[in-house]
Amino acid sequence: MTFSSRKVPEKTEIVHGSENVMDTILQFLSNANTISSCGDSKALSLTIGVEEYRDLLLNLKKRGIKLRYITDVTKDNVKYCKELMMKFAYETRHLDGIKANFSVSETEYLASATLVEEIQQPMISLQQVIYSNVKDIVEQQKYVFESFWNKAIPAENRIREIEEGFVLGSTEVIQIPTRTKELFLDLVKSAKEEVLLLLPTTNAFLREQRIGIIQLLKVAAERGVQVRILTPINKTIEEFIPNMKIADQANNFFNIQPVEIPTEETKVCTVTILVVDRKGSLVIEKTDDSNEDFIKAIGLATYSTSQPTVLSYISIFESLSNQVKLYDQLKTHGKMQDEFINIASHELRTPTQSVLTYSELLRRHPEKKEELIQAIYRNAERLQRLTNDILDVTRIESKTLKINQEKFNLSDLLSKVIEDYNNNIEKNKINVRLSYNEPNKETYFVNADRERIVQVISNLLNNAVKFTEEKGEGGEIYLTAKESEKDEQEAVIVTIKDTGIGIDSEILPRLFTKFATSSQTGTGLGLFICKSIIEKHGGKIWAVNNANSNGATFAFSLPISKQQEQQHQYPQITGINDEQ
Repeated sequence: MTFSSRKVPEKTEIVHGSENVMDTILQFLSNANTISSCGDSKALSLTIGVEEYRDLLLNLKKRGIKLRYITDVTKDNVKYCKELMMKFAYETRHLDGIKANFSVSETEYLASATLVEEIQQPMISLQQVIYSNVKDIVEQQKYVFESFWNKAIPAENRIREIEEGFVLGSTEVIQIPTRTKELFLDLVKSAKEEVLLLLPTTNAFLREQRIGIIQLLKVAAERGVQVRILTPINKTIEEFIPNMKIADQANNFFNIQPVEIPTEETKVCTVTILVVDRKGSLVIEKTDDSNEDFIKAIGLATYSTSQPTVLSYISIFESLSNQVKLYDQLKTHGKMQDEFINIASHELRTPTQSVLTYSELLRRHPEKKEELIQAIYRNAERLQRLTNDILDVTRIESKTLKINQEKFNLSDLLSKVIEDYNNNIEKNKINVRLSYNEPNKETYFVNADRERIVQVISNLLNNAVKFTEEKGEGGEIYLTAKESEKDEQEAVIVTIKDTGIGIDSEILPRLFTKFATSSQTGTGLGLFICKSIIEKHGGKIWAVNNANSNGATFAFSLPISKQQEQQHQYPQITGINDEQ
């Protein structure tokens, strides 16, 4: 087939009749070097199915004409779309519901109504088309096509959605602030499961509050939507939040996480990011943060339902959220560490100064040798305990704490420790009574590090004696050992109950962490070390305040060794049966 071009004056006309229509189409194709076309969902099936039109498409391919096509890709026309791309080299895109049927080249425009398939014969009948080569009209239709093209998505993505059920979604750039505002409000209203909102400044929070976003988020939380907001906080926002009066049942669904990391560390947060139900994202740039009007403060926005895009914004939100949490933890840890350094330096200074003082007194008063040496020894012991605690913490954190396990009788060990403590209490005239109670007079064998278990028991007893004595009216400490009735694994529970001042309510939640102390005469390391030792043995440790503010109870569990199980089965072999 050959094409001839004819030069015609500028005109716009409606061409009638099948033959005249075909002549006009052939003229349009022969004059074009690039062709951009739109067609509704039926256009392809009614075009590619006709041999005469297929020949025209193949001829365009042979001539190397640049071809672009927009259509509504559906299940019914997907095979024709694939054929158009593979056989005829069309760059094809999908736009939902498009109804336009036109083509535009460098110099000409051609449009038709919906194609009509004749019943009597398998071909397409075009009874009329609109033709124009008027420059202004052609340029206008080029602009219309480019607008459609920029909104459309690659046909390959839509075909994949249809054939594989994979929804990739789309991304739209919004240049009109009023449209951005409407979409912002609509998205929050539509939330069913989760809303993530990342705000870059306190002014952004206040602007969103003025247009009703924060109130809508409160309503969403009250209907069970999980709302998470990351925002800088100032005094105005701090005062506003309590006044929101969120219903009690919604408190667990509404969370505002203050961003207090220095600005240079939050450069990612230069835009407002909204993610709704992990399905859609709206990202809004700010152009004038000082402006109180939402419309005047923002610039471009992008709305996306593309899963990779949405997931990337979720990742940004979670990353910043984790960064904020880590920063808060570091601040807390830093504060606790500073407190520990102050306490530890005081603890180290006191026995060190005492050793130096008593040593000087010993040099001057040799006649008081025994008394002064005892004082030096006590302070040296205190210094050694603190040094050992610091070394143990270092081993625990570097995971080099060694446990030398052996089977031994825990009941005998507890009896000996209690005996030693009672002797010390009697010797130092401490007004505390210590008793050991074995309800069933059982013998418990454990596979553990004897010295480390003594360290744990001694630490707990020292605390019990110290805080019972601090109460100022004497008291009692009860130590018991019995087999656990709840643990799936057979275990012995050692309990130390005192009648002292109890555990500070502020310290109780973090009692077994490092530096957890409200006392000026302790480092707060002992219980952290105890917890690490017990857990290293496969046991647990815990503490509670007793009822009526009457002291505290500490307890820990240790797995019972197999030797203990054998003892239960063959009591007569052990020689410790109650009847003997």
